[in-house]
Amino acid sequence: MCGIAGWIDFKEKIRDKTTIMESMSRTLAPRGPDESGSFYGKNCCFVHRRLTVIDPSNGKQPMTKGYYTICYNGELYNTAEIQHELERAGHSFKGHSDTEVLLTAFIQWGESCLERLNGIFAFAIWNSAEKTLFAARDRAGVKPLYYSVIHEGLLFASEPKALLAHPEVKPVIDGEGIAQVMLLGPAVKPDSGIFRDIKQVPPGCCFTFGENGLFLRRYWLPTAKPHNENAEETAEHLSFLIKDSVTRQLVSDVPLCTFLSGGLDSSIISAIAAEEYRRKGRTLSTYSVDYKGNRENFKASLFQPDEDAPWIVRMSEFIGSEHTNVVIDTPQLADALYDSTVARDAAGMADVDSSLYLFCKEVRKNFVVAVSGECADEIFGGYPWFRNEEMLNRSGFPWAAASNERYGLLRQDVLRNVSPEEYVNSAAEKTLALTSYLDTDTAVDRKMRGMFMLNFYWFMQTLLTRKDRCSMAHGLEVRVPFCDHRIAQYAYNIPSHIKFLRQREKGVVRLAAERILPSDVAWRKKSPYPKTHNPDYTTLMLERFSKALERPDCRLCEIMDRKRLKELEDSEGAAFQKNWYGQLMTTPQMFAYLIQLEYWLRKYDVKIEK
Repeated sequence: MCGIAGWIDFKEKIRDKTTIMESMSRTLAPRGPDESGSFYGKNCCFVHRRLTVIDPSNGKQPMTKGYYTICYNGELYNTAEIQHELERAGHSFKGHSDTEVLLTAFIQWGESCLERLNGIFAFAIWNSAEKTLFAARDRAGVKPLYYSVIHEGLLFASEPKALLAHPEVKPVIDGEGIAQVMLLGPAVKPDSGIFRDIKQVPPGCCFTFGENGLFLRRYWLPTAKPHNENAEETAEHLSFLIKDSVTRQLVSDVPLCTFLSGGLDSSIISAIAAEEYRRKGRTLSTYSVDYKGNRENFKASLFQPDEDAPWIVRMSEFIGSEHTNVVIDTPQLADALYDSTVARDAAGMADVDSSLYLFCKEVRKNFVVAVSGECADEIFGGYPWFRNEEMLNRSGFPWAAASNERYGLLRQDVLRNVSPEEYVNSAAEKTLALTSYLDTDTAVDRKMRGMFMLNFYWFMQTLLTRKDRCSMAHGLEVRVPFCDHRIAQYAYNIPSHIKFLRQREKGVVRLAAERILPSDVAWRKKSPYPKTHNPDYTTLMLERFSKALERPDCRLCEIMDRKRLKELEDSEGAAFQKNWYGQLMTTPQMFAYLIQLEYWLRKYDVKIEK
């Protein structure tokens, strides 16, 4: 994986602009600690930061072939197949890097090369003959790509901080940005970079930029098709797809490990990986995260029914992995809120972010690549809101029920003409409008397709952003096999009675998992990414929130009502009864989010246009 940035300018020659490009490049250094590269042409310049994973000698970037130059972040998992096809078409290669294969594929097939790619990617290709830039992002949105249109030009980068290093891109948020951080956050709209002048390329989208402007299009969406397999056949089909995806993603020229929580998804991945390693005479390394004091303070809930620790031990022993358990203490967790905010360029998922940030830092001491179980829940219906009637039938987003309460924290002169429920519902409806249906779909089928779309393009994106930023901040590449577009496309058409086999979340995945996991692990009730249950964390969050609020120049108070925030503090969150976001962001995480938001406004010197 890497960090990429570029500048297209049709007004002036770019050769004199190396200082700005070098500044942009430095912000991305953690993403690519191994090498840096640059390309300067008449109207285009690219900078690249490389994390070397495949073919160290022949994968240097930016890479040029003829009129075409590529700047690429990602990993292709069908590189060999595409390379063989291109060789049959008459192309030759210096090595086996996916960068060279991707560039050659574009030269051969143009934009339609996207249809052949299996992987996670964000890339830009400059055609010096036609003076056009083509850029694309992978189907699931695993790898990020942001851009900003400036006068007679365009900037792009892997992270907003790189764009903000350019003097023409200012850290400004307007009413739309305020609405997102207050009514949707930590989620953001699929095309948004939160800042007024920064956009994000949505998952499965690409664009062309030239002297006539920018033309963005969607090249992939889940498509409705008949599902003609029974439960057993579906489980067998899934077994093949999942094993193939995991196996492809184990290819690496540098050390690789897996994340293991003892839950269904990470256990499947680790079991497949361990078997592949055994066949090659190697032992898989696995990692898990825990918190000091969790064993004494854990309380079961609808979202988190039991502890992970015993299940991690069971799975590690079952697959024979060398396991490391990273234990995080409360002060560490609180301090990392600030670092994870910078990593994300925004307030994020509070300590869910900061813990991952610290966890990845530890993993990176020994490994360059990790494989993780994200995204299975969004694709296969693992969350309670897929089956809980109240949550399922809620308007807007089923994991976000606190729109009015969030809005109630705002100053009266902020978003005064905005209806919070209408704003949130409108954002959801725009995604639902993209949903593909069959004429034979029942009302339940249609509801489940809509839920898939909301989870895939909203909740999953929040988690993928978290994973990318918190891992790449330490130069750790994290792969997510369940994001394979073949799995997503197949799962989109699995009917509910099979998907929720035996009245269980992800029931058909569990049936498939029985082939490789102990039965009790395969049918263990879902437990999400672990969070701290230590009451000391809540106390510390209240203390830090109080200190932030005591400042005369508290940045939160530029958009939020100081009196209402004080009432929130005095009641220790009792005045806000609903979860801030999803399963994990309850009272302490709400305060942590507000702390992150205040820090972000101050650290980035954000200008607010109400």
